[in-house]
Amino acid sequence: MGLLETAISGRKRRGNHAHVVAELGRGIVSGKIPEGSLLPGDAELSARFGVSRTVLREAMKTLSAKRLIEAKAKVGTRVLPRDSWNFFDSDVLSWRFQSGLDYDFIEHLAEIRLALEPAAAAAAAVRATSDDIVALYAIAARFDDLKHTPETVAQVDLEFHLAIARMSGNPFMRSASALIEAALAISFQLSSPASSPETIDEVATNHLRIVHAIASRDPAKAMSAMRHVIEVGKSRIRGSIEGMQQETADGEPFQVIAAETS
Repeated sequence: MGLLETAISGRKRRGNHAHVVAELGRGIVSGKIPEGSLLPGDAELSARFGVSRTVLREAMKTLSAKRLIEAKAKVGTRVLPRDSWNFFDSDVLSWRFQSGLDYDFIEHLAEIRLALEPAAAAAAAVRATSDDIVALYAIAARFDDLKHTPETVAQVDLEFHLAIARMSGNPFMRSASALIEAALAISFQLSSPASSPETIDEVATNHLRIVHAIASRDPAKAMSAMRHVIEVGKSRIRGSIEGMQQETADGEPFQVIAAETS
């Protein structure tokens, strides 16, 4: 289940393994379990979570693969520094999302999208088949619906951007789908374009411009149109946070705490 889907549905993952991974992963990414600290031993963790040693070991392997922890003989299992974490991993992004949304997170997410998605659109303009383009026009047409809810427009948006990643023909682009989902999950919670007919129309027009550029086989225009869509989304989210910040009476630094999604 992806980050956007869980943000929309609110469903949690089930199973002992998933529970242990989520609890420890969320604790590490939120800072409750500090970088550089040693995790308790297997016996203590097994008792804490009520799971077998086998389940615990598998959970540790999962967290290690995400580069959150590292086990060393005669030392123990240490939490790795933040710059080692795999932020392309959907779970790590989800836990970062849950720990709170701030300007830095939004800016960093927009930066990496601006580095990848315009290039994907440019590649799609060169490599997309006629059938791909017809399918992309069909997705784009679904933006233009005044009955959209935040949930439905986010789902169309995700389908659109993932389609372009696939059409780029570059497997690395498709592997970055978690980043796109994270951005759309933020939009879903803070500043959905479904908030007004005007923003729905704007989103529909902007995405259709991307399709036209791809269909005309113009990589430069496709890149520019995609960049515009990302910048507009970032500005809308920033504006939403600034509006909430102005409503904060005590003057404390404002942080949006995202809803739990796993």
